[in-house]
Amino acid sequence: MLKNVQQELNRFAKYVIQQSRTNLTKGKKNSSKALYNSLDYDLNVSPNSFSMSFLMEDYGIFQDKGVSGIKKKYNTPYAYTNKMPPPSKMDKWIVRKGLKGIRGKDGKFISRKSLQFMIARSIYNNGIKPSLFFTKPFQKAFKNLDKDIIEAYKLDVEELLKFTTNGNNKR
Repeated sequence: MLKNVQQELNRFAKYVIQQSRTNLTKGKKNSSKALYNSLDYDLNVSPNSFSMSFLMEDYGIFQDKGVSGIKKKYNTPYAYTNKMPPPSKMDKWIVRKGLKGIRGKDGKFISRKSLQFMIARSIYNNGIKPSLFFTKPFQKAFKNLDKDIIEAYKLDVEELLKFTTNGNNKR
């Protein structure tokens, strides 16, 4: 019944996802493509209501909103307190980024485990800077959504009235 409203909500969601993906790529936050590929939405429209939710990998919210470290703080509800990110989780990222070990004080390359630990400790201390890859496009599109929904709803009501009026004239 709310065909135009549904089309408008689909347009809104597709725009937010497309812009979010662009922001991930431009911000170089797309090394594994897992977050990029997980961006999606779920729209349910019934005659009396509608609901929409956006979907992404669990860690996407931390990339978007950021995480305060123990030394560097960001305007975010998330923070490291007493637990460092697991160094072993840095391994695949190190390989994807092509990072090589650095030389220690003795001139020898440090081990990959040491590199993993150093990166995890840096994240723990400095946190994750908010990228707002999702928040910015969502807020931008949401500003105009009320006007667009009202216009779409108006078109749906007009179509319903035409259908009802035409139905009554044929009797």
